Amino acid sequence: MSKNPVVASYVADFLKVDMMHVYRQLTGLRDKVDAHVFTHNRENAQYYPYHDKWMHVLPKPRLRWWRRFVNMQLKKQPWQMFQWELRQWILDLTRIDAQLLHIYFGHIGPQFIPLMKAWPHPVVVSFHGADAAVDMDKPGYRRAMQEVLRLATQIQCRSEALAQDVIALGCDPAKVIIQRTGIPMDFWHFKERTPPADGRWVFCQSCRFIHKKGLDLTVRAFAEVLKTYPLAELHLIGGGPEGRPTRELVEALGITSQVKFRSLLSQGQIRDIYDAAHVFLHPSRTGPDGNREGVPNAMLEAMATGIPVLATHHGGIPEAVTDGESGLLVPENDHRALASAMLQLMDDPALYARLGRGGYHAVESGFSQASQSLHLADAYKSLMLNALR
Repeated sequence: MSKNPVVASYVADFLKVDMMHVYRQLTGLRDKVDAHVFTHNRENAQYYPYHDKWMHVLPKPRLRWWRRFVNMQLKKQPWQMFQWELRQWILDLTRIDAQLLHIYFGHIGPQFIPLMKAWPHPVVVSFHGADAAVDMDKPGYRRAMQEVLRLATQIQCRSEALAQDVIALGCDPAKVIIQRTGIPMDFWHFKERTPPADGRWVFCQSCRFIHKKGLDLTVRAFAEVLKTYPLAELHLIGGGPEGRPTRELVEALGITSQVKFRSLLSQGQIRDIYDAAHVFLHPSRTGPDGNREGVPNAMLEAMATGIPVLATHHGGIPEAVTDGESGLLVPENDHRALASAMLQLMDDPALYARLGRGGYHAVESGFSQASQSLHLADAYKSLMLNALR
């Protein structure tokens, strides 16, 4: 029988295809704590296998849709769990002898306010990007988030930029720690790269196709680069609501033969594409609703393989990419600046080589899964130990 402490984590949907970072956190804890998962929706099990004994699929309340409607549309505030759910949660957590609860993500926190008041053990809430800003202009949502920040034992943020956001909302800075994304360095292996002698540059971007990822900026910048390097290619990997507008933009610019759309792929397939690529693009920007990045996982994975990265001064990106050392950074919403940086990199072999090596070392030193798993386990154990005093 395991003698590890038991940690319960709640992830509403375990797991969406773009939540690999959560899966890595949980599986990285395997030898350090018994990481039980509670979820209302088990999906993509073929991509995210998990220990059956530690997987708990919760029933969905029959009136869940009505509760969401009343609170979100009429009361203009996030909803909270029912009293019967609170009783069931306490029973379930007691049954597995959980000593700590970790709630993914920040915007889910308000649902757990009743449990945070009633359960006598530490509660961690982690923020990963949009969950620190979206809807915070609405008084009811802002008040609920401030209550979460007051009640939580610890707030974990993927970047310093996110930490400043939650502190600005009123969180006690002493509660906040930085918990970085963990990248498995043995999987995303480094490859020394050289510029293509024949001008057949391969650019790529891997992400969910949403506004903040800046796909239109990538396409417009690439179209500019084609005027100088007509044999270049762009690979766009992923899917989402911006897929159709992006395809329409590619067609309008007349560059369909140079742009390849790839649907969501396995980690191994993405690694193969990175292996053949020369430059990774990620021109993130702040969305109209305040949606911002933490530190993009796909960007870190690309850096780990030695692909030079071109990104933006946005969110937590500058915490991983030092301009001119581990990548190049340009302003948000400026495709011409991005195109200029692309051409600068393509025309300077020494810069190209330096940025590839610098990106790898930045991920190895600050974002490796091994070190971040230890950091997370230590944070849990410290909170559990303090709770016993």
